[in-house]
Amino acid sequence: MRGIKSRLLGKFIVKTGYFRGALAGLLLASGLMPAAVSAQSYSDGFKFIEAVKKRKGEEAESLVRQPGSTVLTARDGSGNGALHLLVRDKDYTWTSFMLGKGANPNMQDREGNTALALAAQVGWVDGAQLLLSNRASVDGPNQRGETPLILAVHNRDLAMVRLLLAAGANPKRTDSIAGYSAIDYAKRDGRAAAIVRELESPAAKPKTQVGPVF
Repeated sequence: MRGIKSRLLGKFIVKTGYFRGALAGLLLASGLMPAAVSAQSYSDGFKFIEAVKKRKGEEAESLVRQPGSTVLTARDGSGNGALHLLVRDKDYTWTSFMLGKGANPNMQDREGNTALALAAQVGWVDGAQLLLSNRASVDGPNQRGETPLILAVHNRDLAMVRLLLAAGANPKRTDSIAGYSAIDYAKRDGRAAAIVRELESPAAKPKTQVGPVF
């Protein structure tokens, strides 16, 4: 008789999900079940990056303003911070918004690129000027040792070269992959004569750098 009652009780527990719920709670408490499977699994950092990607200003600002918030340091699955994403899109309004909220212009992506380096890569002069005015490091190198100026030379972007030189970029600083400087690369490029002249002009001598020095 007792065995029959036990079997009936067991069926009741399984049918009602009581056992499954209790077991899930036990596993979660013991650390055997990741909290990420719960309905509230997304971290604030993930929510923030998604808000930036979808340009949801109120949501992004709300997350930034939470006490002790660190969402401005959040990255997406590819290692990009908010500024990296915005600079690639050449979104001046949102880049300015994030800088105003305290986003670090010298935060690096997985390849060591700062937002200024990306601005040089995509040829966004207005964005580069905005970043420099918010203490972006003008000579901050990536993992290959390439400075924003070197990247601008690779793109034959005379306007960007002039902007970076005016901000104090060092045209003689070399990278770590070939040991070449911005001047070296420009001289090796038969179509960069105007850039060579700009880099070799007296005005191109390194000045006091804007932003932190790396």
